[in-house]
Amino acid sequence: MLNHYLPVLIFLLVALVVGVAPLLMGSSLGPHRPDSEKLSPYECGFEAFEDARMKFDVRYYLVAILFILFDLEIAFLFPWAVVFDQIGMTGFLAMMLFLAILVVGFIYEWKKGALEWE
Repeated sequence: MLNHYLPVLIFLLVALVVGVAPLLMGSSLGPHRPDSEKLSPYECGFEAFEDARMKFDVRYYLVAILFILFDLEIAFLFPWAVVFDQIGMTGFLAMMLFLAILVVGFIYEWKKGALEWE
């Protein structure tokens, strides 16, 4: 049983070493000379005009969530399209139900004005 998972374990260990080793080497071998210029916030070569922690409009997050939702829909459609001829009418109806639920949700978001930018 362990023989089946040994390549995966080796892959994870190599990935961990490749990811962590440069970080450790940079922090241990790199110069440590902090000064006020290096510790100040950087904004295109100029002094910061205002607080760097500006509040974002909630609509950005809403659009991002909607994008992820419909991107995930496409991720479900690809495997379905590959096995479409093997799953028959039951698979077709299940996917149509899934798409109908997403369309109803999209229409709801549209009617509520979540996609408007004014």
